[in-house]
Amino acid sequence: MSEEVMYADLKFQDSSKGENIHEFDTVGIKGIKIFYHFFFLSGVYTTLKIEMGKLNKLQNFKEELQRNVSLQLIHNMNSSKMIRDLSITLQEIATKLCHELYKREPEHKCKPCPETWMWHEENCYILIDNYETWQESVMFCSAQNASLLTIKNKSVLEFIKSKRLRKYWLGLLTRKYQKNYQRLDETIFSSDWLLRNTNDVNDRMHCGYVDSMYVYYTDCTSTMNFMCEKLANPVKIESTLMNEIPDGKYS
Repeated sequence: MSEEVMYADLKFQDSSKGENIHEFDTVGIKGIKIFYHFFFLSGVYTTLKIEMGKLNKLQNFKEELQRNVSLQLIHNMNSSKMIRDLSITLQEIATKLCHELYKREPEHKCKPCPETWMWHEENCYILIDNYETWQESVMFCSAQNASLLTIKNKSVLEFIKSKRLRKYWLGLLTRKYQKNYQRLDETIFSSDWLLRNTNDVNDRMHCGYVDSMYVYYTDCTSTMNFMCEKLANPVKIESTLMNEIPDGKYS
């Protein structure tokens, strides 16, 4: 009887040990899994931290690069503006100097107008002493990339008055016949200066011409001398500033 009790007790102890070992194995495996899981997460976190650091560095580098590019663009814009301003200043100086040279020598090579054309401010002018109808005069000027003379400001008015023109067509076109003459000064504000297509000129229209200090109107089929005008080319800086001789003579 006592032996059976001892055997049962030993079996129970062995059974308890087995359960304890099993529990230990289970807890151990769970612990190892938790450890490896923690280790993995730690590795991921470390890697993520390193990559975030790299990303921040790249972001900082990008922002610095953008700042440098912006500063360079601002510098380039300022430089471009300085160059433009300098070019404008040089052009103005060259134009003023060329005007002075033109006063001394009308055919100076700095003149921005074709040969035989007169230069006044921004335009070139030429007198054609050849009697033509108003329409023929328009066509001739157009072939020269020019137009019939128009007087729309006081500067041009004074320039034309100094020429003492006698019977020269003007770019004036009206449907009503002007019986009375008018002073040349009064035409500056005229609404009859040529703006429309000249192809619609007909026998019901009348064209204006200058005769000394006055303007008259007559049939457009009459014949007169005429004057063409066109925009002058820009003065060439090199032909003005680079060709002057120090002793005051000019080429």
